[in-house]
Amino acid sequence: MPNQFCNPTLSTQTSNSLFTLTIAPAKVIRGAGALTSCGETIARLGTRPLILGGDRTLSIIEPYLQQLQQQQLQVAQASYGADCCEDSLNYLRKAAQQHQADVIIGVGGGKALDTAKLVAYQLHLPVVTIPTSGATCAAWTALSNVYSEKGAFLYDVTLSQCPDLLILDYDLIETAPQHTLVAGIGDAIAKWYEASVSSGHSEKTLIISAVQQARVLRDILFQKSALALQTPGSEVWQEVVDATVLLAGVIGGIGGAQCRTVAAHAVHNGLTHICKHDSIHGEKVAYGILVQLRLEEMVQGNQLAAAARQQLLKFYTEIGLPQKLSDLGLGNITLGELQTAAEIASAPNSDIHRLPFKVAPEQLMAAMVSTTAPIDSTANRVSTRGIDEVQE
Repeated sequence: MPNQFCNPTLSTQTSNSLFTLTIAPAKVIRGAGALTSCGETIARLGTRPLILGGDRTLSIIEPYLQQLQQQQLQVAQASYGADCCEDSLNYLRKAAQQHQADVIIGVGGGKALDTAKLVAYQLHLPVVTIPTSGATCAAWTALSNVYSEKGAFLYDVTLSQCPDLLILDYDLIETAPQHTLVAGIGDAIAKWYEASVSSGHSEKTLIISAVQQARVLRDILFQKSALALQTPGSEVWQEVVDATVLLAGVIGGIGGAQCRTVAAHAVHNGLTHICKHDSIHGEKVAYGILVQLRLEEMVQGNQLAAAARQQLLKFYTEIGLPQKLSDLGLGNITLGELQTAAEIASAPNSDIHRLPFKVAPEQLMAAMVSTTAPIDSTANRVSTRGIDEVQE
């Protein structure tokens, strides 16, 4: 099993290397009630589907999949457990082989979809993704994150292609708790703050396009999120769901890993080693954006980053995203836990090193405990003030 700090998909390329882009699913079906008319499309991919999801999701999805029965498909179901982890992957590969599955259908949130995509990739089968919330863009991407059985991030796997079919059913998404869409907004808006800092000065056509798409995504979410959350199921709500599930995936597809993750996701990865399940992916990433901006303030003296952080704090207050460690259920974090998270987030092949400056774990710790600090004209001087307040 790979070392927990290993990223087996991170590679360097020379100027003569070929670049492979996995930009989008082969087909996207979206709309209210989309699942009621997808049976024939799924049947074109295979006749013996294995549906993967959590126990709760599998029970919710059953009424929506009557179309599969009408297509006379031989359907089996299997629960992925709580995480996309090695044990789950091993079990599900065996379940697929025993069923003689010829297509994998993933239903659920990000971890369920990552599991389904990775099982399909390992077995060389087509995959269908059906998100049940707007919490992530996992339904779109050619990427799976693998965790430990306790939910700690271990490594990610770059897949050979995006899903063969993505079904976005607004009626199904609307059944999810509202905080999942809030988290999706946090995950999606990170694309701008990460892509702009890592790739904002690129002169490459597709990367320029990805960065500008990230800016458009940010503006859409700033403008529409509050109203969308007040009016679930409305047209503006559907537009925000499209932004978190679909458009967010486009950016990583066009721009590649460089545009996809930087410090905000690195902070998320570190936090998974000390968090229980008090917060979900997008909430940690949203907090990670504030940490990244705080690092830009403290290390570079970047006052634009300071202003952006204050703008985000106001936006987070409006829609309910976490602003500090206590909002993530880490109000009693110890100094040792904070150091563990910071060291993992700043490991040698962490995405945090896509920042245009070096970051030491001590600097990251200082940023993690000062995400709500007021703008300071002396921000270029790294301060550890606030770490002293963390429990020994």
